[in-house]
Amino acid sequence: MSSEFSVDTIRRLYAAALEQLDELMREEHFLNHCRLFPQGNFVALRGERVIGLGSGFLIDFDFEQAQHSFQEIIDGGFYSAHDPQGDWYYGGDISVHPGFRRRGVGSLLYRARMDIVKRLNRRGIVAGGLIPGYADHNALLTPQAYVDKVVSGELYDNTLSFQLNRGFTVRGLLSDYIEDDASDNWATLIVWDNPDYQPA
Repeated sequence: MSSEFSVDTIRRLYAAALEQLDELMREEHFLNHCRLFPQGNFVALRGERVIGLGSGFLIDFDFEQAQHSFQEIIDGGFYSAHDPQGDWYYGGDISVHPGFRRRGVGSLLYRARMDIVKRLNRRGIVAGGLIPGYADHNALLTPQAYVDKVVSGELYDNTLSFQLNRGFTVRGLLSDYIEDDASDNWATLIVWDNPDYQPA
């Protein structure tokens, strides 16, 4: 893991890893992420090659008014909602190059997020998580029923099951979170609570 990277390299990785989000992040976005909260942005390297990235920002997340869209909360990619005193790390993006998936890169990026949350003594991580496996079940199951079955272990979802296995819990569903045919625009509201958090 390293914080040293070329913005152009990151941009190309992003395009390769998440084709449906290719137009959402541009060079000026990545530069702003690093200006606002450099310690909250990570890259995974193999030699000098960037094979993964994770980015996010601090926010006082309101669980009583949890509904939001991806574009709203990331301010079109600029992460301008970042609050240095925010209690929660909002996970804006984790991307792994297709050629390096299922090799533990995503787990390392999640661990880097958890480590910074612990070092900064924040309450935890919150994010909207896509449910790509829902596409195979949406004719028979509502989004809530599908998520319930994934949480119970009856069904496996590449993204949600991965997150659950890393200690995240589902706090609800987000409608129209992002344009994504596979999940019918639904996402989970996922939360990881920092076990070491000490109230000020």
